[in-house]
Amino acid sequence: MVPTDPSAEGGGLHDTQHEQDGFANFSWVHTIGQGTLLIVSPFYHFNRAAYDSSPNDVPLITTDHRTSQYAGAQVTLSFVRGKHNARGGFYGFAQQDHELFGLAGPPGSGEPVVQNVRPTGNLEAVFLEDQYRISNWLTLNGGIRLTHFGGAVSENAASPRAGGAITWPKLHWIVRGFYGRFYQAPPLTTVNGPLAELAVEEGFVFLPLHGERDEQYEFGLTIPYRGWVFEASHFRTNARNFFDHDALGDSNLFLPLTIASVRIWGEEATLHTPRARKRWEGFVTFSHQFTEGRGAVTGGLTDFSPPDEGFFFLDHDQRNTFTVGGSGDIWWKTRVSASVNFGSGFLNGDGPDHLPAHAEVNISAVKSFGERFSVAVTATNIGGTRFLLDNSNTFGGTHFNDPRQIYGSFRWRFHY
Repeated sequence: MVPTDPSAEGGGLHDTQHEQDGFANFSWVHTIGQGTLLIVSPFYHFNRAAYDSSPNDVPLITTDHRTSQYAGAQVTLSFVRGKHNARGGFYGFAQQDHELFGLAGPPGSGEPVVQNVRPTGNLEAVFLEDQYRISNWLTLNGGIRLTHFGGAVSENAASPRAGGAITWPKLHWIVRGFYGRFYQAPPLTTVNGPLAELAVEEGFVFLPLHGERDEQYEFGLTIPYRGWVFEASHFRTNARNFFDHDALGDSNLFLPLTIASVRIWGEEATLHTPRARKRWEGFVTFSHQFTEGRGAVTGGLTDFSPPDEGFFFLDHDQRNTFTVGGSGDIWWKTRVSASVNFGSGFLNGDGPDHLPAHAEVNISAVKSFGERFSVAVTATNIGGTRFLLDNSNTFGGTHFNDPRQIYGSFRWRFHY
């Protein structure tokens, strides 16, 4: 459940929102013979978010306190022998959430709606993949991932992947192709009790959420020339039970939903520059794509309205993006990178027009102290630009881009 932007119309002057996030993991690596590695990586993730709207908010006062934690591990066995470069292993985690949610109207409007739930879930997956180099000009890739998810629903998915690359002798051009299927487990969000009754009063119901299943293919070409590298690709993703969200009536409560069918397709091209003085390099990337949905809402929040005929644009649709960036080494073992990101504008309402174009500037720096310790500082949207990401009525609401953010991190390598 995600509250809308407090600065939207109707928001109070004293809405508060806090978030805490913690993540811990480490990897244990063991060599088993020549070219064979066993990697064990346990992890733990904790997230807490609290949103309390102002008592002056109208027409509804929202309280949303969420805590989520999950723990698991990934175990990978990899080996390189002859023409094979293979990996296999296991990935899994168990998750528990706790959500306290409340909706209240102005004083004297009746009893507030309160929901206190503790949903749980788990995911286990085994995978196997291999890169087989048949010759200097032909490489094949193949693999499969088997996944089980248990939560409000129980699901199994088989996700095969296959690809290949052909290198033209002398020219060193590379033609590549890929086909794969992917499974994304559903969120643990659930609706029951008073909140379910409120949904019915507003003309909605909450159907069980099933996992998203994607089918993806891509074709590409890489052309190197005197240190320059040009890459171009065509891609397409067909998704079933595509994850999105919608608001419950006039509240600022957003609940997840799934759309029957979505297609994302387009073209992308990138030009990499040669390294200048062996220290600096840059790139330019242009992408042209479409994001379209079709069919009814199949899970989550729905009022069973008849779906639009044919395809319709989703609020994620942005026709063109353009990025210019570069990175380089400066003094005292410091590496700096920067990028300028342009967008042609997201969908305006239900379309087909789009919002105005926009741009953001990001910069980061990494300083190394010896071989084991490093410190990084990253600043995003350093110009503090403000623009709409979404104002649609279909599966949306009012969303703005993230404000200026500055954060730091450090890394220590225990064994080098």
